[in-house]
Amino acid sequence: MKYDLIIVGSGPGGLKAATRAASSGLKTALIEKADIGGTCLNWGCIPTKMYLGATAANPLLHTQIKAKSASGSIDFNLPNIVQKKDRFIKGTRSAAEKQLVNLGVDIIKGVGAFSSPKAITVTTDDGTTEVTFEKLIIATGSMPAAFPGLEPDGDCVLNSTHALMLTEAPESMIVVGAGAIGLEMGDFFSRLGAKITIVEALPNLVPTEDPDVGDAFRKILKREKWGVRTGEKVQSVKTVDGKAVLTFESGETLTADKALMAAGRQPASKELNADAAGIECVGAGWITTNDYLLAAENIYAIGDVNGRTLLAHAADHQACYAVDHAAGKITTAYDSGPMPACFYGHTEVMRVGPNTADLQKAGHKVETSTAMLVANPIAQSYGTTQGFVKVLWVDNKVHGIVAIGHGVSHLVTAAAIIVKQQWAPEDVHSIIWAHPTLDEALEMALVAPRNPA
Repeated sequence: MKYDLIIVGSGPGGLKAATRAASSGLKTALIEKADIGGTCLNWGCIPTKMYLGATAANPLLHTQIKAKSASGSIDFNLPNIVQKKDRFIKGTRSAAEKQLVNLGVDIIKGVGAFSSPKAITVTTDDGTTEVTFEKLIIATGSMPAAFPGLEPDGDCVLNSTHALMLTEAPESMIVVGAGAIGLEMGDFFSRLGAKITIVEALPNLVPTEDPDVGDAFRKILKREKWGVRTGEKVQSVKTVDGKAVLTFESGETLTADKALMAAGRQPASKELNADAAGIECVGAGWITTNDYLLAAENIYAIGDVNGRTLLAHAADHQACYAVDHAAGKITTAYDSGPMPACFYGHTEVMRVGPNTADLQKAGHKVETSTAMLVANPIAQSYGTTQGFVKVLWVDNKVHGIVAIGHGVSHLVTAAAIIVKQQWAPEDVHSIIWAHPTLDEALEMALVAPRNPA
């Protein structure tokens, strides 16, 4: 069987590519070795947000209890939360598969490996099948990284997939890695009563962001009675006598009921036999792409696997470009524009565009202006006033926006538009900012006095 376009992997990028290609009239096949939807739907973005949504009332109640405006407690039923999550994912997966079939996409369940630059062999339960293509999009994504001595065992040492399958909350949990996965999962299990200790090898929490974001997060977590250990490297994490035991390089140990390994991702490219298609990989297997997302003359690599940006919406955006480029609808190089990113939970982080260090590394002189959430009426009304919104300026134009605090993910689209358009100060008053809203913190940050970064 020969196809105009084959997509390998059915995460956000793969699904978007398949639906867009089939809708454009291309004879399309989708190869998937596991569940339709990839990491995002099955083990990542969606289940974690369902868990955070199901338990969101807990931190809000605690805030009001501290303010002496409420009393009481909430008991969560974790098995029921897990069942609801599973039902939702199964239904969404089924709907996605049905849409693909209705569009005429051939779904091939199995592991794909290149046999040549124009052919891929798919191994299924029934044997192997070779299919050929004019063009192909690799969208195999990434998976949890497993470093020596830190490998999850599925017993007391877990990765994020293991953690999502728990039906009983541990009394204590060590979280290794203070990025999005670690902070979000730690937040969820903290709401269920687990005592959380978060460990990060780099000096700051949220190490991809400016240090003041990590400092603010540290203060918030300490108020919530988390243990916070930064700037300390971990030698090993193992199950010992039914407990998770973490050993630092210093020799000090920590013990908890469970440990969650959330220290990075690695590309899911090993099974592709990339050499047979003339594809170059670097590092742990990240696929090298050119300005057109091409890994070879007729093969694109999109999403996590190309190592550019490990975010579902980045894969989605790259998918649209790759399909349109493959179909000859566009010929210009790929341009993502300013990238929006969020961490979710009771305390959220939002950023659009580069951080301060990125801008300075590019040779820019950066100024910042900041609005504290304590001055925002919506933050005040919820009693969640910790945090800020900060704007990064270069040559009197907005080049980046970052925020930390309750609900700041809701600012991300407005921030993306502002950064994309590189607003100047006079643009702030070109729209009416509704009152009272959290958006006003963004307005206040834009007009606040500036300081050198």
